[in-house]
Amino acid sequence: MIEKATFGAGCFWGVQAEFDNLKGVIKTIVGYAGGHFENPTYENVCSGNTGHAEVLQIEFDNEIISYHELLNFFWNIHNPVTPNRQGPDEGSQYRSIILTHNNQQEETALVEKNKLNESGIFNSDIVTEIVPIDSFYKAEDYHQKYYFKK
Repeated sequence: MIEKATFGAGCFWGVQAEFDNLKGVIKTIVGYAGGHFENPTYENVCSGNTGHAEVLQIEFDNEIISYHELLNFFWNIHNPVTPNRQGPDEGSQYRSIILTHNNQQEETALVEKNKLNESGIFNSDIVTEIVPIDSFYKAEDYHQKYYFKK
């Protein structure tokens, strides 16, 4: 069955490049979510005033790759204990965020976040937001698969 997952883990170009390599991922789209501003542009989001994060929306076949496996991959491709920053990118638009599409995703994400916090793998608590997705705005075409255009 085809499902959707949405993650923010810093600059969406690199996040897309990482998830595009996974077997079972059918389609990825970079965009903006988690904020309060309708139809934002890249410039709007970069201002830090929209509340949106740069995110990746994934369509995946859950018979090939599970949501749990996607979550594990997500935790490993960025630093989930750094608020509003990933590498050289700084600002709330680069925050770590999981936008859930149903109650099962929310429960799975919360359980996994708690397990990671209790494991002591990280030297401080995970700051990743876990919230239901409200709106997703596709980023401009020039951002799609940008990593592969360089």
